[in-house]
Amino acid sequence: MLDKLEAIKERFEEVSQLIIQPDAMSDMGKYTKLSKEYKDLEKVVNVYETYRLTLENISSTKALLEKEKDPEFREMAKLEWETLKERKEELEEELRKMLIPKDPNDSKDCILEIRSGTGGDEAAIFAGDLFRMYEKFCEKQSLNLRVLDLTFGTSGGYKEIISSVSGADVYGMLKYESGVHRVQRVPTTETQGRVHTSAATVAVLPEMEEVDVQIDMNEVRKDTYCSSGPGGQSVNTTYSAVRLTHEPTGLVVTCQDQKSQIKNFEKALKVLRSRIYEIELAKHNETVGAQRRSMVGSGDRSDKIRTYNYPQSRVTDHRINKTVYNLPEVMEGNIEEFISALRFAENAEKMKEGGIED
Repeated sequence: MLDKLEAIKERFEEVSQLIIQPDAMSDMGKYTKLSKEYKDLEKVVNVYETYRLTLENISSTKALLEKEKDPEFREMAKLEWETLKERKEELEEELRKMLIPKDPNDSKDCILEIRSGTGGDEAAIFAGDLFRMYEKFCEKQSLNLRVLDLTFGTSGGYKEIISSVSGADVYGMLKYESGVHRVQRVPTTETQGRVHTSAATVAVLPEMEEVDVQIDMNEVRKDTYCSSGPGGQSVNTTYSAVRLTHEPTGLVVTCQDQKSQIKNFEKALKVLRSRIYEIELAKHNETVGAQRRSMVGSGDRSDKIRTYNYPQSRVTDHRINKTVYNLPEVMEGNIEEFISALRFAENAEKMKEGGIED
């Protein structure tokens, strides 16, 4: 662990010099990245310096105990030594947590995509229920959720709904929600009272900026059309809605939530960057091998991650085998218990794989 901390301290000192160089300050993208790295490293280095000082004090107190003859003074030194040892253990635990490899995208805003899967109309209704659950969660966490594009289901809910979510460490919270969500309940369209199983897929993508993902705009076709749905006088009268087609990948992104074509274009481009990033990340994961992918945070939208069983009021997360019997509360956006458990499981996995030791 000490070797890793020394390497971090050296990098911190290097970044401290890089960030004040003229070329860094003239390049906003480079300056932003260096500033973020500086702040992240500074937290670790400050704790490490306290830890080093504690080790020095333990060493000097121990030496004093070996030489001191006065009983009263020895008792004081012994109490100080015991206090320092407790502090050393606390700092070591804090440093181990800090050394857990972090996802650099955790602090980013995100794109939240929900699509109905198997189950016809009931799947679309369930997709609508999931959207409402995340909407409630965002309200409780003071996050800003904004719908970018949607397609309604024929009997309610959504065939597809795409939103942007912004706030503090949004992707780090919501990334665990990517995958297949399964519901077991009696649909409103069921006349025999039988329980059906339907599904919806959730994809949570970090919102990428131009400095993160480069797109050749010559390979992007832009189409404009009249927006539909709520939106005031501009609906169906102005070509404010935007559709972007990325020809190399075939990805298509639409955005119509703004009255301004320019703003819709900017938002659609952010979604496109995020989807291209997802494709590149999937390729990278295949390259490094399945053993390097986290069981908890793989984000594969084909993985079945959670089941919502209405007859039993049961919600089960299959990745960590966690089950709660408070489904109504979960559907009201109270998913913090799952997020905390998933984060803890992933951190434990990373510590084990990373071999963070003394």
